[in-house]
Amino acid sequence: MQTDILAISAAITGAIQLIGFSVAYALTTEVFYDILGGLNFLTLGIYSAIDGQTSGFPWNEDSRKVSCTVIFLCSRLWLLTFLAWRAHERGGDSRFDEVKGNFFVFLFYWIFQAGWVFAISLPVIFVNSSDLPSQFSGFDYVTIIGFGLGVILEVSADIQKSIWVKAGRHGNFCQVGVWKYSRHPNYFGEILQWWSAWGFSYNSGSGVGDIQWWFGILSPLLTMQILLFTGGTGVANANGDGLKRYYDKCPEEYSEYRKSTSILIPMIGYRYVPIFVKRTIFLDLKRYEYQPENVVENPIESGEFQES
Repeated sequence: MQTDILAISAAITGAIQLIGFSVAYALTTEVFYDILGGLNFLTLGIYSAIDGQTSGFPWNEDSRKVSCTVIFLCSRLWLLTFLAWRAHERGGDSRFDEVKGNFFVFLFYWIFQAGWVFAISLPVIFVNSSDLPSQFSGFDYVTIIGFGLGVILEVSADIQKSIWVKAGRHGNFCQVGVWKYSRHPNYFGEILQWWSAWGFSYNSGSGVGDIQWWFGILSPLLTMQILLFTGGTGVANANGDGLKRYYDKCPEEYSEYRKSTSILIPMIGYRYVPIFVKRTIFLDLKRYEYQPENVVENPIESGEFQES
């Protein structure tokens, strides 16, 4: 294992984000925040692939490194493209309206992005820095397929919803394509990617006792923290009080949709899943419910809603 690649990757990330912050703060703009995040991902994937080559065994002859890196680059290239397009469509990023003139708060955003990019990239850096022979096990096939499927699911969900929005948001809330089977298929695709990538990286290390491999678990855990439990983003932002517009406009229709549609994993038959299983295994937490006064205790289970 070439441990210097990890340190250099961290240094590259820090340099990209600090330079980006310096220019952005001087110009009082957030316009290239997401762009530099995406370019940072691509840089780490390409750098670790090049520097991780071993003598007499180039990167393009290692099927594990090639498959993992190519899927990673496709995933992050899509993220870069989608975020840049969305920011353009919205005329900017409202997250930064109140902070881009505040040196320390704005700096925190860039430092956070540096940590996020580096942590998410850990499994791929780990695979590319491995000097073990390239061999695919049954587990590797399962996890690399999961990695690829996660990318496909996220891209499909993003495109389907963007087309729906462009067409005028027909039907009050999105139920097209994979959104018919999951309330947040794009987030599930993102989560699936990084658990799969971390699992795939296992055979690039020395086994269950490999500390550097365990360090890579930050990738899926941070993804879940951001998408599921961090306020102002992901599922936490889209649920709770964010549901008021649906219950005001189409309470019965939306309540039925929530009761019968999984919060993350695309599936059919969700209405028959016991509420305890929804709250635990499926992570359809009570905190994600819209809870005005006098609302029934378990709107997922009952499908009922009462306004205060």
